[in-house]
Amino acid sequence: MAVIFWLSAQPGLDSGLGVVDHVGRKLVHVAAYCALTLLWFWALRPALPARRALLAAALISLLYAASDEYHQSFVEDRDGRPLDVLIDLVGIVIASLLLRYDPRVRSVPDGEDP
Repeated sequence: MAVIFWLSAQPGLDSGLGVVDHVGRKLVHVAAYCALTLLWFWALRPALPARRALLAAALISLLYAASDEYHQSFVEDRDGRPLDVLIDLVGIVIASLLLRYDPRVRSVPDGEDP
């Protein structure tokens, strides 16, 4: 979360590569929030049942995505966009699907459903 905050506090990160830069940034959004959701799940899993840990991880990540966009609205040459929260949600959904359906990612003991 600190890395996301630090990156979003940087003014004017435009590389000048046009569409490549734009698409690359959106892919970074997806990857960062996918990773954030996975990390929250793994941190919460020892204390919560898998389903609750997954729900909590997804909600924490989504709330952080919204707060990060709000934070960006105060940064010079940046703005907070609701569309970016939806793009972040794509990463959260990808992580949630991996955690729900891939036991190698979930690392839940045998016989326990998320």
